[in-house]
Amino acid sequence: MVNKFWFEAKNINCFKNGIEVIKDLNLKITYSENVILIGPNGSGKSSLIEVINRNIYPVITNDSKLKIFDKELINLWELRNKISTVNNDIKNRINPSLQVFDLILSGLYGRYCYIQNKSERDSYKVEKIMKKMNISNLSKKNFSYLSDGEKQISLIARALIKKPEILILDEPIANLDYKSKFFVIDKVNELSKLKTKILCVTHDISTITKVYDRVIMLKDGKIMADGEQDKVINSENLNNLYGIQVEVTNNNGIWNIKRLIR
Repeated sequence: MVNKFWFEAKNINCFKNGIEVIKDLNLKITYSENVILIGPNGSGKSSLIEVINRNIYPVITNDSKLKIFDKELINLWELRNKISTVNNDIKNRINPSLQVFDLILSGLYGRYCYIQNKSERDSYKVEKIMKKMNISNLSKKNFSYLSDGEKQISLIARALIKKPEILILDEPIANLDYKSKFFVIDKVNELSKLKTKILCVTHDISTITKVYDRVIMLKDGKIMADGEQDKVINSENLNNLYGIQVEVTNNNGIWNIKRLIR
């Protein structure tokens, strides 16, 4: 029987610099779902991504278990082929004069630079992903000339070029203006047509759109709520998650949060 979970954690605890960042984690994620992980800064979201990417390791006990793609010990190269992660640190690694076409192509080689001897086959892959994401117009633009939203989408296209099974988006709309923010949200929604599944990490409720099958709320390294959007996203849960009095509404699939003045 084929395992339907790509991530399985049982009674997992993790420490970073002597501080417990993940506490008694019990979590399973299936191959068939898009998941959004939401919580305030310092809630353990980034630490969980580091656990998935094998950058930090849990404390091993008789009662604990961690499997990624059904393996307790997974080769890091295999993991990098199956999971692509886009975070905001990547932008600092890119040569400002690198054209978008070459940036996306570099994802096939695990680098962030111009690739000298590109094959026709690789060039076709880039054209194909740009066409699918409707960003062919950015092809010849230098990275530095892009809007922040266009930069983010170009990096997502680069992450998708290898056809990973899972795409991790770490705070995809952080520090973006409204135009760039909505541009990225709309493009990510279109990714649901691809075979790759999304695990999105955010502190911003407006990131949560209809494409996400499941919402996990994380606070102080623990899962506070987990389930379908309509069951998990409500004023009471958001009040507990962020420690402020808010009212949550859904307008045609878009979540809005309003602070209640006392």
